Amino acid sequence: MRVTALAGGTGAAKFLRGLTAVIAPEQVTVIGNTGDDALIWGLHVSPDLDTVIYALAGLLDESKGWGIRGDSFRCLAAMATLGRETWFNLGDRDLATHLFRTERLRTGESLSQVTDALRRTLGVGSRILPASDAPVSTRILTPEGWLGFQEFFVREKARPEVLDVAYAGADLAHPAPGVLEAIEMATAILVCPSNPITSIGPILAVPGIVDALGAARGEILAISPIVGDAPVSGPAGKLMAARGLSVSATGVARFYRPWLDTLVLDRRDEALLSSLQELGVTPVLADTLMTDREKAEALARRVLELLT
Repeated sequence: MRVTALAGGTGAAKFLRGLTAVIAPEQVTVIGNTGDDALIWGLHVSPDLDTVIYALAGLLDESKGWGIRGDSFRCLAAMATLGRETWFNLGDRDLATHLFRTERLRTGESLSQVTDALRRTLGVGSRILPASDAPVSTRILTPEGWLGFQEFFVREKARPEVLDVAYAGADLAHPAPGVLEAIEMATAILVCPSNPITSIGPILAVPGIVDALGAARGEILAISPIVGDAPVSGPAGKLMAARGLSVSATGVARFYRPWLDTLVLDRRDEALLSSLQELGVTPVLADTLMTDREKAEALARRVLELLT
C-alpha cells in the first residue's frame, strides 16, 4: 500500500504518528502545508512541516502540540531583553532546525531538499514534501486589515473577526517535485484531520494539485476535524464560517466535495449521515478524538480497514 497524506500541523501529526505505528513509515508520503510559514528573527520557520517531522521522529512536545519535548527557551528570554518581539515561542533546540533551514535555503537549496535532509537526519522514514517550493502565504483579512496566519493565530490568539482568507503567491506556485507523482501513484490519499481552510486550503491552492486529486486512481478519504459544531482545536470554525461553510462535518465535505470519496466523522455526528450521502460522499463513523497514542492508532486502523 502506498499512502499519500495531505497534512497540516497538530491534528495531522497525531494521526500520522498513529498511522506510521500500524503500517511501515516508508509506505507513507506526506504533502505538507507551508501557508503558515513565517520569517521570525530573520529565520525561515515552517511550523506544520516541523510539527510533522518532530512527531514522526518522536521529538514532539505532545503537551503543547508543537516544538520539541523538554526544550528550553533561554534564547527567547535573551531576545526579550534585547527588545525583540517574542510572541512566537521558539525553543532553543527548535531554533537549530530553523537555522539549518535558513542557511541551506540561502545557499540555493529548495525547501523540498531541506525538508528531506531534516527528516532523514532525524530518522523519519516517511517522505515529507512541502506542497510547493515557492512561497504560498495564508493571509487573514480582519477589520484592521490583512494579517499573516501566525500574526492572526499566535500573536492575536485568533481573536479578530475574519472577513476573508487568501493564499498569497499561490497563483505563481508549482507543486514541489514528487507531489503530483505521490498523488497519482497512491493506493489511497488521506486528508488528515487538519483545518480545511488554513492547513489543507493552501495545499489545494497550488495549481495542479486539485486536478491531480480529481484524476487520482486511489481512494480519497478525509477525516473531519470538526465534532458537532466546533473544531477539535484551533480556529477552524471561525475560518470555515468566513468562507460560507457550516461549522460541521458537512461543511468539511462541501469544501472537499469535488474530489472526495469518503469522510470519516465522529460517532457523535451520526445525525449528519444523510446530508453527507446527499453530497455524494460516503460517510463513516469512528472515534476521531485522538486523546492518546492508542486512540490515534485505533483511528488509523479504522481508516486502513476502509481502504482494504
